Amino acid sequence: MAPVNEVEEILAPDLKYTEETGRVVRSLPMRDCFLWQAGVDEPISGLNVMSFRQRFGTIAIPAEGIGGVETLPAFRRQGYMRTLLPRAIAGISKRVAVVFISDAIEHTYEKFGFVNCLAESYLSLRVRDVEIMADLIQDRPGLCVRCFSQADLPAMICLYNQVHAHRSWTHERGTGWNRLYVTQTWQPGSEVIVLEQDGSLAGYAIFQESQFGHAADSFVVDELTARNPAAAQALLVEIAARCWDIRFNEFWVREPPDSVVGKVAQRLGCTNHQTYPPSGGMMGMILDRQQLLACLEPELQRRLSTPGLQTSHPAAFAAFYRGEIVSDNRVLLRLLTGHWSTIDALAFDSEVPTDYERVLEDWFPGGGTSLLPQPYSHSLDRY
Repeated sequence: MAPVNEVEEILAPDLKYTEETGRVVRSLPMRDCFLWQAGVDEPISGLNVMSFRQRFGTIAIPAEGIGGVETLPAFRRQGYMRTLLPRAIAGISKRVAVVFISDAIEHTYEKFGFVNCLAESYLSLRVRDVEIMADLIQDRPGLCVRCFSQADLPAMICLYNQVHAHRSWTHERGTGWNRLYVTQTWQPGSEVIVLEQDGSLAGYAIFQESQFGHAADSFVVDELTARNPAAAQALLVEIAARCWDIRFNEFWVREPPDSVVGKVAQRLGCTNHQTYPPSGGMMGMILDRQQLLACLEPELQRRLSTPGLQTSHPAAFAAFYRGEIVSDNRVLLRLLTGHWSTIDALAFDSEVPTDYERVLEDWFPGGGTSLLPQPYSHSLDRY
């Protein structure tokens, strides 16, 4: 499908804004937003807007994400981004209630209303701690680690969606998903190993393939998804064996600590590295509070685990919807995703009426609980 110039607007006598649609990149519909200056044959500044469904607990809602922000060198530091970004956001606000950035530049996007609402984390494991399990795994019948083929992708997608179905920030993967890195000159691609249990796929691990002539500083597993603890153990043992072959004494796994893999890693002995950046990284902004809350009311009601609070929900939600409770949308987004709990918000000088304290404690328990798993964005889904 050829790009279609959907928006064209004159911002100044020599400056034009356009939006082109029609491109699909890695299965995501793409919108290209540009600034054009008279007499210049190419856009002087541009960004991409991706459409997807972003998850808040059990509910995934339409959202858009900003990426690829760039200005030509000759036109930098002249305020073009301050013109481009608000204009693009104004268009986004007509389509969805919330917008995200997966890798924001530090101390840049706050001035436009974005707030960081996801921690960066990974698990590090020592090879010798994992190897203790090797003999135990070998004695288990029905487990088989093998090489990956393209025919495995549908089962991998299905397993990923099952394992991370209730995790905020997760993008549910469609049937055509394939974000494995492709091998290029001087750029290693993705290597995948698959675990079968009794003839069906029970887990997989994705990491960068070895690059000839290049000594890696660390062994990083971009994704390790397992159906059950036995599958997680078998894959971790396989990764540890590969690390031993290349003389690494530890490896990193980019998985949340409350996943099946994370729980197994904790029993084996691991370190959970978690960073809460004050700026940059994964950020978001609420564009329409009432539209967003209307979509997420069933999710908030689901979180009411304390007996008797269901009767308090309608009045509390009405006040919440009107902005009488947690009026700051930056705090609200952090609460909705599970980046913050109610206690975290109170520590940030947010006020909660006494009548609604117990309801908000259930609505916003923070990630890492049985009702709300820790929010996580796998590296292969970032843009």
